[in-house]
Amino acid sequence: MSFRSLVAAALALAAATSAGTARADETVRVMAPTWPGFAPVFVAMDKGYFKDLGLDVEFTFEDDRSNVLAAMARGDIDVDMRTVGEHQGRPRKPETPGKIIGTIDKSVGGDGVIAAGSIGNVADLKGKKVAAEPNIPARLLLQLALKKVGMTLDDLSIVEIATADTVAVFADDSIAAVATYEPFMSQAVKALPNREPKILVSSKDSDIIIDVITARDADLDADPDKYAKFLAGIYKAVELYKAKPDEFISLAAPHYNLSDAEVKDILDTSLAYTDLAESRTLIGKTGEPGTLTGIFDTVMQLNLENGAADVKLDPAEEIDAKPMSMVTDAMLKE
Repeated sequence: MSFRSLVAAALALAAATSAGTARADETVRVMAPTWPGFAPVFVAMDKGYFKDLGLDVEFTFEDDRSNVLAAMARGDIDVDMRTVGEHQGRPRKPETPGKIIGTIDKSVGGDGVIAAGSIGNVADLKGKKVAAEPNIPARLLLQLALKKVGMTLDDLSIVEIATADTVAVFADDSIAAVATYEPFMSQAVKALPNREPKILVSSKDSDIIIDVITARDADLDADPDKYAKFLAGIYKAVELYKAKPDEFISLAAPHYNLSDAEVKDILDTSLAYTDLAESRTLIGKTGEPGTLTGIFDTVMQLNLENGAADVKLDPAEEIDAKPMSMVTDAMLKE
C-alpha cells in the first residue's frame, strides 16, 4: 500500500471513530416502569423529535427499582423516571447517582385508597387492617391523610401485598382498605359492589405524586446540552398531546400493549402531563428553587417517618435546574 493510501486509510479510520464517538455521546438510554405517564418519550421517538435535535434515545421497561439503581450506578443507563418519593427511597444516599432535571407527569386520580362502605373517613381506619405495597405513592397519600387527623401508619394494622392483587385482597372482609393505583383501584371498585367500596383518598386531592426525570450525574455534568435536548423532545410530545390527543394516543398505545380507548381512559382520569411552562415552575432556576423543592421536602419527611428512606436528602443537591434553563421555546417548534 502506498504512503498516500495509508494516510487516506488512517484519516478514514479517524473520521469513523470520531463519528462513532459523537453518536455515542448523543445517545440517551432510558429505563422506567411500565406506566403511560412516560409515553411522551415514546411519542417523541416515533415522531422523530429527538432525532431532529440530534439525539438517539433508547427506552427499556423496568419495574424493579433495585435493577434501575444498579444500572444507573454501572453507567448502563443515563435516565431514570419515577415519582419523587421513589427517587428518595432506600437505598438512595447523597452520593447515589442521579439528579432530577425535569418532571413529566403528575397523578390526578391514578393513586389512592379504596375503603369499605363502613369507613367514613381516614380516622375510622384506626386499628383496622389496611393493605398496601411498600413504597408506592398511595401509601404516602394515606400517610399524609392520617397525619392531618393526628394519626400515623402505626395506628393501623398494615398488611403488605402486591398491588396487582388488589381485587383479591379487597374481597377479604377483614381488610378495611387498600392503598393502590390504577387500573387495579377501579377494577376493585367495580368488581366488589357488595363491599360498598369508595375511594377514600385520591391523588386528585394532592400534589405530592409527581414523576420526575433523573439523569446520571457524570454524563449530565459532561454534557448538559444533551439533556436539555432530551427535555425539549419530551415537552414537544406533550404539546402534541394537547393539540392532537388522538394522534398522541394512537402512537403511545402500542408501546404498552393497550388499546387507544384504554390509554385515553388512563390519561383522562389518572394523570396530567407537565408541559414546559409547568415543569419550569416546578424545577426552578439555578439559585432559585422551584415549587418541586417544597414537595420534595414534604415527601422526604413522610419517607423518613415510614422507614422508606434512611437519609434526609437536600433538594438543592438532588435537583439540577441547568438543563431546564437551557430549553428554549424555539426548540419545541424546530
